[in-house]
Amino acid sequence: MKRERLSKIDHLIQRELARIIREDLKDPRLGFVTITHVETAADLGLAKVHVGIIGDRHQAKQSLLALESAKRFLRGELGEAIDLRHTPELAFIEDRSAEKAIAVSKLIDEAARAPRERSEAE
Repeated sequence: MKRERLSKIDHLIQRELARIIREDLKDPRLGFVTITHVETAADLGLAKVHVGIIGDRHQAKQSLLALESAKRFLRGELGEAIDLRHTPELAFIEDRSAEKAIAVSKLIDEAARAPRERSEAE
């Protein structure tokens, strides 16, 4: 299958899953979840769904558990929303890139403040 078509399918799955999670999934364990990226296998048998979760480690774990338990529901709703012969199985993977970006940003801010604080102290 051409990479362009797979890319379009990835974006379609990402958009529809985000909508389904936002509008239809009512699990109290689910925190603020964003779908950052979807990678669909060439045979459309599996879609790796990368999710960013805002909150502490406990909240992230609870949100992943909620997504795992709703996997069948999400796949069924996705199958109704998109026009594919076979709806891929969903595999949820936590994406911690936003968390890492915040940590790097804090380090940069601290490094930028350090010379100013030393010059002010002198």
